[in-house]
Amino acid sequence: MRDQTLARVGEAAVKAPDELWLVEHPPVFTQGQAGKPEHLLHDIGVPIVPIDRGGQITYHGPGQVVVYLLVDLQRRHFKVRELVCKIEQAVIDLMAGYGIKADRREGAPGVYVGEAKVAALGLRIRNGCSYHGVSLNVNMDLAPFSAINPCGYAGMAVTQLHDLGVNVSVSEAGEALLKHLQKQLESADG
Repeated sequence: MRDQTLARVGEAAVKAPDELWLVEHPPVFTQGQAGKPEHLLHDIGVPIVPIDRGGQITYHGPGQVVVYLLVDLQRRHFKVRELVCKIEQAVIDLMAGYGIKADRREGAPGVYVGEAKVAALGLRIRNGCSYHGVSLNVNMDLAPFSAINPCGYAGMAVTQLHDLGVNVSVSEAGEALLKHLQKQLESADG
């Protein structure tokens, strides 16, 4: 992601299409640039990978959809906050399609159902382009979240589609999320 984004300069930037990468990771904690070691509460044998996105520590694992957004903000005339809102809105719209009310919180990027976080968001902007993205908990083992302060918030509850009564596969949820993200990226207003 980083290499592809760094290559998006000059003529290469004009020709490089935006991309959305849909992935599912093996168990891993990722620690953002501003991440504080004290947000790892105890070692459970899951590797910790420092990465160059914003934010603190989070968990990725099987049963979770991750979408990386390699988007040229300048070409789309987006500001960073606008892109964040569009990503959050895509998840909110996805959840509404499942009959679930979800919302965003000021100062705490991501999407929440009640007090529990269902989707985490972390981006990096280089050369006017984004990379990293959003993760959506679908049907996973949530226990590793208890070993961290998710996104730097002590005691933050996390949830997933399965626990909210939505029984879809990770690939079905991922494809649905991609459609909502594409719709948001094509819209002119947040």
